[in-house]
Amino acid sequence: MAQSAPLSLAAEFPAATHDQWLKLVDSVLKGAPFDKRLVGKTYDGIALQPLAPRKPDAAPAARRDSGRPWLVAQRIDMADAAAANAQALEDLMNGANALSLVFRDSPAAYGFGLPEPTKTLLARVFDTIRLDMGVTVSLDIGRASKTAPALIAEFARESGIGPDRLDLRFGYDPIGVLAYGAGDLDEWKSAEPQIAGLVKRHADAGFAGPFLAPDSRIVHAAGGSEAQELAYMLSSALTYLRALEAGGLSLDQARDAIGFRTASDADQFVSIAKLRALRALWAKIEAACGLTPKPVFVAVETAWRMLTSTDPQVNMLRNTVATFAAAVGGADMITVLPHTAALGLPDATARRLARNTQSVLMEETNLFRVADPAAGAGAVEALTDDLAARAWELFQKLEAKGGIVKALVRMEFQSDVSQVRTARLRAVASRKDPLTGTSEFPDINEKPPAVLAPLPQMPASKDNALFPMRLSEPFERLRGAADAFVARTGARPKVFLANLGTIADFTARTIFAKNFFEAGGIETLGNDGYPSMISLVAAFRRSGARIACLCSSDKVYATDAVRAAAALTSAGGFVWMAGRPGDIEHDLKVNGVEGYIHAGCDVVATLATCQRRLGV
Repeated sequence: MAQSAPLSLAAEFPAATHDQWLKLVDSVLKGAPFDKRLVGKTYDGIALQPLAPRKPDAAPAARRDSGRPWLVAQRIDMADAAAANAQALEDLMNGANALSLVFRDSPAAYGFGLPEPTKTLLARVFDTIRLDMGVTVSLDIGRASKTAPALIAEFARESGIGPDRLDLRFGYDPIGVLAYGAGDLDEWKSAEPQIAGLVKRHADAGFAGPFLAPDSRIVHAAGGSEAQELAYMLSSALTYLRALEAGGLSLDQARDAIGFRTASDADQFVSIAKLRALRALWAKIEAACGLTPKPVFVAVETAWRMLTSTDPQVNMLRNTVATFAAAVGGADMITVLPHTAALGLPDATARRLARNTQSVLMEETNLFRVADPAAGAGAVEALTDDLAARAWELFQKLEAKGGIVKALVRMEFQSDVSQVRTARLRAVASRKDPLTGTSEFPDINEKPPAVLAPLPQMPASKDNALFPMRLSEPFERLRGAADAFVARTGARPKVFLANLGTIADFTARTIFAKNFFEAGGIETLGNDGYPSMISLVAAFRRSGARIACLCSSDKVYATDAVRAAAALTSAGGFVWMAGRPGDIEHDLKVNGVEGYIHAGCDVVATLATCQRRLGV
């Protein structure tokens, strides 16, 4: 049978040019500025172009061998050793092949964790678990739990498991522990000389490592930017490299002792670019040290910062995107925070969903079989290069001033992270960065899923520390206050939607107002409009609401808004308006309108004001 000629569907069409595309875009924008409408920016100030050409000389990033799956890790952070053991066994029998033991003093504990380690505790946690049967153990340790690696090594030896059969990721990160505020940053002066001895002892015992884990999750959870994360990891790793070399290890041995940890969130392309930039920048440091670069172990956890406690089911979507980004970016190990983690200690169902998020992406999409899926993609390559350049600039500034430890001692790095955190929270408050299910499309009647224990009160941030936060917390505090009002009074705080004109006039702004107020736990009382001002005011009085929000089109506002505001104010209401006031702002204010809700306003501040008016 003769072989048919290849089918080329676009062969008869001329190639489109960038100029032609720009001409079409300009016709749609109708004179609006291109950069303002179509070019986004990251929190590092990197421009995100809407169209980027393919990078012609792109090559796959050096990372895990293509075709080798990443490690599927599950957090073990129950305080009770028996419960931790039961959960670990369930995880390992249902898809996980790595355990991330989280101790309660770890910077990444997020309210839960194993207590201070002892041989007895670890023996219970690992009871009936064959650590020599392909199980990787990764440790999240803090100041008090730093003895865990040595105790696990001793436990394995007494169990007849040699170092060559135990895949232990030690997780030492003294800089991260100090940055978290668990001690005085000046302690580094005494800790630095001990690092080489610690690594030597474990290496001489036959362990392969990595032993040290520069970890940017602390920067990510504190609200920092991706370039700040990269600069923090690079400066920490270089500090460790110097300490190991000063302690007698060769540069090659020192390099092999280091692995990285970072976070991946729902900003898919930025997360992919961050992982790719990390490998490229570390290779640059290796080459500067006279070493031949080789792939470094990178462990990734889905981000605490992006999780919400309201409508937590949406977290499953965020986790899926974050896990996909971590896999495409080349993570060697991925841990998925269960979708209910922001509510409390996740139960078996939430943990199963976390496991299955990875299993589906690995076994059904076969992501691991591709060496570097993003290689050559114009948008990702451009973002990778720009992010790497920005991170390298920040890294050089850190090093020029003495490195990350001195920057932490002087509180310069914390201050820089704080500025980005403030910018993020401002964007969340205005819904420029929307949070589905929390600031957008909230469900005030949702029933929260079950957790094994509620999230405890997180410790207060210290002035010299990087502490975790979640972007949704300002809205969650408003929702919590409204829920407490319901518990106290038996009724939810309400806003009456004063719809003017026809359904076609007010529907768009009614929907906007409903989402706006319910993001603060305030119920909106909708209707189909009213034939007269008298009937509008009567309905407002019957509703029992204390706030009325005018909703209609600009055309109707021009003729009816001032009269409606005066009537509702006379009826004892506090009046707001959906939309911008335009030319009638003065008349609206004189007749009682207190404020305006519209795209770009400070939603959190406005809702807080409304709650005060409602006695919440």
